[in-house]
Amino acid sequence: MSDDPLLTSVQFVKGVGPVRAELLARLDLRTVTDLLFNLPRDYLDLTQVSEVDDLREGELQTVRGRVVDMDGKTLRDGRTICAVLLDCGRDYARGVWFNSTWVLKKFQHNQLLMFSGKPKRNARRWEFSHPRVQVLDDDDSEAHGGVLPRYGLTEGLRMHEMRRVMRQAVEEFSEFVPDPLPESFRHELKLPRVNEALRMVHLPTSIEQAERGRHRLVFDDLLEFQLGLALRRRVFHKQSTAPKLPTTAKIDARIRRLLPFELTAGQNKSIREICADIDSGLAMHRLLQADVGAGKTVVAIYAMLVAIAAGWQAVLMAPTELLASQHWQTVERLLSQSRVQRVLLTGQLSTAERQRALNGIRTGDVQLIVGTQAVIQKDVSFAKLGLVVIDEQHKFGVVQRAHFSSGGSSPHTLVMTATPIPRSLCLTQFGDLDLSVIDELPPGRQKITTSKVTSEPLRAKAWNFVRDKLRSGRQAYVVCPRVGDDDQSRDIELVAPALVADTIPASPSMATAEQVYRQLQSGELRGFTLGLVHGRMDRDERNATMEAFRRGEIQLLVATTVVEVGVDVPNATLMVILHAESYGLSQLHQLRGRIGRGQFSGYCFLFSDSETPEATARLQALESTSSGFEIAEADFRLRGPGDVLGLRQHGDLPLRVADLLRDQAVLPDARAAAFDLVQSGAVDSPEFAPLKVLVIERFGKLFDIVGSG
Repeated sequence: MSDDPLLTSVQFVKGVGPVRAELLARLDLRTVTDLLFNLPRDYLDLTQVSEVDDLREGELQTVRGRVVDMDGKTLRDGRTICAVLLDCGRDYARGVWFNSTWVLKKFQHNQLLMFSGKPKRNARRWEFSHPRVQVLDDDDSEAHGGVLPRYGLTEGLRMHEMRRVMRQAVEEFSEFVPDPLPESFRHELKLPRVNEALRMVHLPTSIEQAERGRHRLVFDDLLEFQLGLALRRRVFHKQSTAPKLPTTAKIDARIRRLLPFELTAGQNKSIREICADIDSGLAMHRLLQADVGAGKTVVAIYAMLVAIAAGWQAVLMAPTELLASQHWQTVERLLSQSRVQRVLLTGQLSTAERQRALNGIRTGDVQLIVGTQAVIQKDVSFAKLGLVVIDEQHKFGVVQRAHFSSGGSSPHTLVMTATPIPRSLCLTQFGDLDLSVIDELPPGRQKITTSKVTSEPLRAKAWNFVRDKLRSGRQAYVVCPRVGDDDQSRDIELVAPALVADTIPASPSMATAEQVYRQLQSGELRGFTLGLVHGRMDRDERNATMEAFRRGEIQLLVATTVVEVGVDVPNATLMVILHAESYGLSQLHQLRGRIGRGQFSGYCFLFSDSETPEATARLQALESTSSGFEIAEADFRLRGPGDVLGLRQHGDLPLRVADLLRDQAVLPDARAAAFDLVQSGAVDSPEFAPLKVLVIERFGKLFDIVGSG
């Protein structure tokens, strides 16, 4: 047994023992500390449960009972109605749902449920229309009154056993938990002591008390994380010397003469913020967020030209060759009358081409470099690197920022993304960066009408519309989630829609790009010129197809998500996305952003057979708004932080108890407090020493702030 009570093995908590300790280990609960900070996933509030006899019409109330009957039927007007009958002891209560046939799949006979809502009395019994439903565990069946915490479980561990273990841990060990916050600081923010908060969350007498305790623990978690970010930024400013890159009136006028259009107010604001950073003498670390088509690349090129005007090199790194090539084409178009020496550096260059590029970069003859991860290979040596622009950084590993060096001087760093990021993720995943936002589109971007297509008649109508527009001279995309029959990366068990009547049949797996391309050629789009692009094609073949599409030689392009970013064909006004339910909202918005980029309005059709609430909510959100920022927040609410930015692939944020989705309201306060402590210097005072030590222990290596003072 450890000398530190909080490091005591769970095995030695009264009522656990070696067998139950193995079960708890499956939940990553190995020490007393693990137990204490294993917060309930939710609470069962039995203080407000009513008997059926006591229900009052039109008031928000809750009943509890077991499922004894389920049925569904279709009404004369075509609507469906599903019903679940609960035996509540002395009487029955019924839950009803209209046009929600999926709901019956969620329940089973003899299941213990709670219905919450505003009941109405009919001739036979009380009914709840579309009630909020809470599924109860069998261990809850004998509970009468009170507030019961509910924890995550594993096979072999019952809820009542878990509650007993947690109660014992709190009663015996919570007093040993040190409070890292000074009393004056707690008093100012009206926070309970940490050991009191632990009792509140695990042994609450009311939901309000449980939430107050949880707020303290969540605030601590987010405060410590944000302190780590604030200390990291202080390290940047203390240790990172960077070149001063001034923007004079002459430089500004010279750059703007290269642009064939006026910049928007949002672009100009972002340019002012960036220029102030790169002329400060401190290394810039800034995130540039922009909606699809808002012109972030032009802002980046402006900043790169400022660096070059000051005698430094600038590099733009993109995650894919397609996006790097698109950026290169933009650079070439805007700088066609410029003397700036530039090069495209990708892994596809020949040995001789690569060597010439490397020599030019090393000597400084090449001033502007666009490329993929090829720009951070060991054999790439910059003569005088002043600015690094990293596009769509969440598709790279975070540590790749550190690969750029220039003889002891840190370059300025601009991270940019055309996938608007929810605010709470901005404050965590990119919380060490300053933020610039372009939230308006350039003049000339056209309205895009988005329609969910979920039936055969609607599909036939959509294809007729596509054919008419193609005949009038427009171009179209058809986007598929998979490449070919042997590509299982996006293959989920869904019944695919009949995408083209009598041509693309339903199948147990999603239609592939190769399949759709062949069948459209011989079916509904026979007589039109079609092309096919996907990530497994030869680069030259893919580029040739894309160029033919840009020139208008191909009328309709069948593609995978390789067209998600970096594709700009102004005449393309139509997009059909197959199996739209299989994409995230932000990805659908990115795809939709490929159309309506010229003088004609755009039309996007979301083909889907799924009727699940999640899929319906996603597609309806896309129909209702064209704002990428609103869509990002909706995507975040629906899918959570892990999937929105691919964090499950790169490692979840190292938070102990906080949930970014549930605790969004706490995050700004925690961040403000953390950055104030660092900026005021209070974090370095003796009274905050325990908190600072805790932050260094938790996040020192992750944020590279060990020994930073």
